[in-house]
Amino acid sequence: MTFQDSIKVCFNKYVDFSGRASRSEYWWFALFVVLGCIVTSMVNHWLYYLFALGTLLPQLAAASRRLHDTGRSGWWQLIGLIPLIGFIVLIVFLAQESGEATESTA
Repeated sequence: MTFQDSIKVCFNKYVDFSGRASRSEYWWFALFVVLGCIVTSMVNHWLYYLFALGTLLPQLAAASRRLHDTGRSGWWQLIGLIPLIGFIVLIVFLAQESGEATESTA
């Protein structure tokens, strides 16, 4: 999936917390959000807040779909609230291969 495709898919599935998201879909969208936050924070802090708020639900939905693809519930995002360790564990979960590929190799 390309950078533009992932952005289109994530905004089309704005609050769709069901289904699956490939690694490329999630990580391209995460890159878009990080770059967007950096650029908008340089331009205007209010624009940054609007961008961050506007992309919050798509970020949560994409992460939930990505966790579903690894065979986990979207509620695992809450582990990120644990300082440092939770964030690292969440990154590992989001970076893992698809649950289907893992099951077929076992």
